[in-house]
Amino acid sequence: MNYTQFKNHFQSSPLILSKEVIRFQSDKQNIRNQLNRWLQKGLIHKLKKGAYLFNENDRKINPDHSFIANQLYAPSYVSLEYALYIYGLIPEKVTAITSITTKKTVRFSNVSGEYIYQHVKPTAFGGFRRVKDSNGYFIFIAEPEKAVVDFLYLNFPKVENIHKDIFEKSYRFQNAENLRPKEIMKAAKLFNNRALLRKARAFCEFLSEVKS
Repeated sequence: MNYTQFKNHFQSSPLILSKEVIRFQSDKQNIRNQLNRWLQKGLIHKLKKGAYLFNENDRKINPDHSFIANQLYAPSYVSLEYALYIYGLIPEKVTAITSITTKKTVRFSNVSGEYIYQHVKPTAFGGFRRVKDSNGYFIFIAEPEKAVVDFLYLNFPKVENIHKDIFEKSYRFQNAENLRPKEIMKAAKLFNNRALLRKARAFCEFLSEVKS
């Protein structure tokens, strides 16, 4: 298989997975060698072991960061700062794509960006929705309330008590009027962590002032 054949076959896919390429050609070692040659020539970019992206000139689809995040490390869902930014809950643009996983904490840096995955226990792996991205592909992203709780859990691990003012003054939470306090507390209970419940209550107090 030459590059033209390869491109014609996989160009309509958002990502190139080596396991799919190997199915297309029986000589596994040969296709691995070809992928490495195309990588060195800049025809494809490596996102992680076994996952590639066509260069900008040859790709037909520019996959969303959230879609790539879901595909690079599963099970996972987009959450934390990146989801908060998508929902307009924090003003600063977030460059790293942050996700939650039940697997070990890991980070990938590639031409598409920086992808960070934070571990939580399986019982806390919930509160996310399945939606379509701009290309029509399904992605998993936290509900707004769960993104808040994941943020509280992973950004303040050693803080027993937290004051509500920190959310406005330090983290500049905004557009929080539609967040549901009951859903925040429900999501916090998934972690079975008393300190987190106190932080969630503090955030709900912040919400009550925002809405008043």
